[in-house]
Amino acid sequence: MSAEKPARRRDSARSKELLVRAAGELLAERGFERTTVRDIGERAGVDQALIARYFGSKAQLFIAVLRAEKGDDAPLDLFDTERVRELFERIEQRGPGPIFQAAVQRPRDPAIESAAREELRVRMVAPLKEIFAGQGLDRAQLRAEVATAAFIGVLMGRSAGAFAELAAADPQELLPLVQRLLSQ
Repeated sequence: MSAEKPARRRDSARSKELLVRAAGELLAERGFERTTVRDIGERAGVDQALIARYFGSKAQLFIAVLRAEKGDDAPLDLFDTERVRELFERIEQRGPGPIFQAAVQRPRDPAIESAAREELRVRMVAPLKEIFAGQGLDRAQLRAEVATAAFIGVLMGRSAGAFAELAAADPQELLPLVQRLLSQ
């Protein structure tokens, strides 16, 4: 009598979740170009071939990461101190996500570029534009884009350690400075 191992039952939903989580972590650490499907599969603990099966390509997995990061989050209001503090903490723990990276480095894949830009517009630029327009400020779209770019620059510079004092500063100290810049 041979002792055969029972066939391992696949849990596609769990495998997809693991792949999206692993891809999100690696994309935050390395960016799209330096993240391989092999690395994603290894981090997720599943066969890298499942990326093609479930998502079609690394680019489509990246888009799934963008959508998963959105979750139930409301668009980011940079004047909401608590939400901005949470974002600082999340980036300190996981690094800047793919949307922020796409804002400072153009993805080579047009589908990724389009998806990242749309998420950035919906999550950050549009809410700021509404606030600025509601305040009767001229060129609300331009103001929203400049404010978003400045905020992402602060987050990326802090994360990269490019500015020693910025990297060492407590987010509670930075929030009023960032918000003051936005309201000028």
